Amino acid sequence: MLDMFSKIVVPFDNSELSKKALEMAITLAKQDEKITLDVITAVDTNSSVYVYGAYTSIDPIRKSMLEDAKKTLNDIEKKLSDVPNKTQTHLLEGSPGKSIIDFINREQPDLVVMGSRGLSGLKEVFLGSVSHYVVQKSPRPVFIVK
Repeated sequence: MLDMFSKIVVPFDNSELSKKALEMAITLAKQDEKITLDVITAVDTNSSVYVYGAYTSIDPIRKSMLEDAKKTLNDIEKKLSDVPNKTQTHLLEGSPGKSIIDFINREQPDLVVMGSRGLSGLKEVFLGSVSHYVVQKSPRPVFIVK
């Protein structure tokens, strides 16, 4: 059944639902060792930061955000080392929704597996804003995990 998939992409933000999505993608990939699995983390480092009445330098904050994302990806790489499939992790910078869509357009996976909500503090009624954006803009099938 899964012979129609050769590449699965998992957007990952370390939320509980992205962890469930990663587990689902690993389970799917293990059905056929020819399926490759790409895990991507997108970090929005382009925002301005307003602290105590003034905009502050984003560079130290950007570095901290990227370091946290790299640690997350290192943890994922350890987890993926037990998976018999070819796996890769990717760190993207920019708006998460747009970065994910750009990656999908570039890599042309057969399936995107992602959580219905991520780490954002605001919850939408049905889907998180990034999940909603990806579902609407993706030229590839998106499997939403709840």
